[in-house]
Amino acid sequence: MRELLRLEHLSYSYDDDRAALTDVSVSLYAGQRVAVLGNNGAGKSTFFLCCNGVLRPSAGDIYLDGERLGSKNPDRSRLRRAVGLVFQDPDTQIIAGTVEAEVSFGPMNLRLPREEVRRRVDDAVENLQLEDFRTRPPHYLSGGEKKRVSIADVLAMEPELLLLDEPAASLDPANARLLEQNLELLGRRGLGLVIATHDVDFAWRWAERVLVFSGGTLRADAAPERVFADDALLKQCGLQQPTLYQVGRLLRMDPPPRTVEELAARRTN
Repeated sequence: MRELLRLEHLSYSYDDDRAALTDVSVSLYAGQRVAVLGNNGAGKSTFFLCCNGVLRPSAGDIYLDGERLGSKNPDRSRLRRAVGLVFQDPDTQIIAGTVEAEVSFGPMNLRLPREEVRRRVDDAVENLQLEDFRTRPPHYLSGGEKKRVSIADVLAMEPELLLLDEPAASLDPANARLLEQNLELLGRRGLGLVIATHDVDFAWRWAERVLVFSGGTLRADAAPERVFADDALLKQCGLQQPTLYQVGRLLRMDPPPRTVEELAARRTN
């Protein structure tokens, strides 16, 4: 698995000298599905902003495809093109008058040929099932539709790694399911996906790897089975075991099932 992004001993403090991240070292890989867990204030959003180059770390190094990046604008621009970031609130990201104009904004700023901009917009709109919304004002769409537009925005930049900060926040169950289906399609295309979430059930059924933050430090980086089996870690970080994990343990299933469908199939057999 190819390493896309590596952070070494990264720290960040805000203006009041409050440490938001402390000595974080982690690698992120192409095509991998990673869930980032932690309570509010744990450092998840700051971690994303440093990964994407929005924030400059107070200390530590960032490597992209094995090459150390500096703090100058060309390196930060290169990082932002490779690592896309979808914010929790789509209204902070959406600026254009139509969906098509919104999705084309990033590629046009790269001064790409018109044909290339069109191809990228068409691909992003198709992938997020937004064909019927091209000419509509994005600010009048539903929350779930806005979320898909904000993801299409970033996809049109063709990043290799996509960071999503609480993508299912405020979505109803139907839109949350649609979002998860879209993420599954993007993962099949080989895009690395890193999702910050409070939903441990989602992390359990979806992620190949889990990062746990607490108090600005990275407390765990392991497979979901190892993270959710660590009772002491969960208690210290204010997390709970996923429902299906608990059910599987009660039914003496090893390993516990990841989905309801898997639970039903194993109970039947």
